[in-house]
Amino acid sequence: MRIENDSLGTMAIEDNILYGIQTSRAIDNFPICNSILNQYPSLIQGLAYVKAACAQANNQLGILESHKADAIYASCIDLINGNHHCAFAISMIQGGAGTSTNMNANEVIANLALLKLGHRPGQYHYLHPINDVNLSQSTNDAYPTAIRLGLLIEQPKLLASLTKLVASFKEKAKEFSDIHKVARTQLQDAVPMTLGQEFGGFAATLEDELKLIEQFSKLFHKINLGGTAVGTGINTESNYAELAIESLSQLTNIPFEQTHNLIAASSDMGDFVTYSSALKRLGIKLSKIANDLRLLSMGPRAGISEINLPAKQPGSSIMPGKVNPVIPEVVSQVAYQVAGFDSAICMAAEAGQLQLNAMEPLIAFNLFQSLALLTNTCEVFNKHCISGITANQARCKELFDNSLAMVTALNPFIGYEAASRIAKDAIATGLSVKHLVLKQGLLSEQTLDDVLTPEKLTQPA
Repeated sequence: MRIENDSLGTMAIEDNILYGIQTSRAIDNFPICNSILNQYPSLIQGLAYVKAACAQANNQLGILESHKADAIYASCIDLINGNHHCAFAISMIQGGAGTSTNMNANEVIANLALLKLGHRPGQYHYLHPINDVNLSQSTNDAYPTAIRLGLLIEQPKLLASLTKLVASFKEKAKEFSDIHKVARTQLQDAVPMTLGQEFGGFAATLEDELKLIEQFSKLFHKINLGGTAVGTGINTESNYAELAIESLSQLTNIPFEQTHNLIAASSDMGDFVTYSSALKRLGIKLSKIANDLRLLSMGPRAGISEINLPAKQPGSSIMPGKVNPVIPEVVSQVAYQVAGFDSAICMAAEAGQLQLNAMEPLIAFNLFQSLALLTNTCEVFNKHCISGITANQARCKELFDNSLAMVTALNPFIGYEAASRIAKDAIATGLSVKHLVLKQGLLSEQTLDDVLTPEKLTQPA
């Protein structure tokens, strides 16, 4: 055991543990949830990048000795490479505006550096978690910078997963391009379209989200590193912020720049709110598409049944042979959860008071969860649902041939009133639109066949 002390007293800590007294207190104080910091490696990497960049800047300024800076940097690289993450053992939800997370990083990096310098963990008179690792920093600029960086590290997984999903929808759009069907508005028969057009619409709307998420994530390129406690830059050298941000940009290949007003950035969570709204928007679109697929596959005998979803598992403990649309169902549930995370993020952002927002840990927790959930969901949606969808072409043709959808195409030829009368008569008598138009002598058979050619019904004439 080793004895460590802080402003509240002393504590005995196992000698082989890399974190220190403040992390130990946080573990005791915040047994809040099962989501522990070490389950979010990109956030740990973000913290490590920030600490490495700051150490380099402090060394350039001559206020951190080279042997300490080198040891800190090497320890940060260990964390960036995925080592020692088990030492980050505190709850993601915590009081203190992220101070416990920042100190967890400071203590782990300090003790790793001490080992590299030939000392034992806890011998902080050789290299100190605050005096050296946290030099020229505050939790209030290091932590939000690390969150932004962690999200940028994590985001490519979502974009890659979503890109594959879009590609699958595009493939289905081509595959179904010649299958004519009835479009529906307000769940009622509308006009003719192709199944390929419907799936092409799914692809296009999700492709918009790829661009939007990437665009909004560029808000994270502006950081408040160097602002320290409230944005005044207290306890830093005059050109420290410039050096630290330049170093961070070089380490990560991300073009970071200092935000235009450090005071505002210390408490303003607007960038996180905007980014969360983009994730929620993606979730909502995924759920809308999932619900459409559930409707289109409804049946198999007593519903729309225009498409067939791949059967993934038996659907009932009492109804033999029933297969449920389990993948679209889980997609919608994820969307609802992401919307809930977004609501919590908005509330936490509003709860900032004066020069700091103490609720930032909840914001970080929910953003990382939303990213992970949406990434996994896009993968599952693609692999277990979209790629295996088949068209029930006979059913599409049956519904198309017996629908009133082509009545709209007759408007330019017989007028709206006559077309409305034909539609009402068809409903009342059960006769086809074509039969009634010919019977009433409104168009010749040749003209009618030309007007009602399926290809002409699904594109501008």
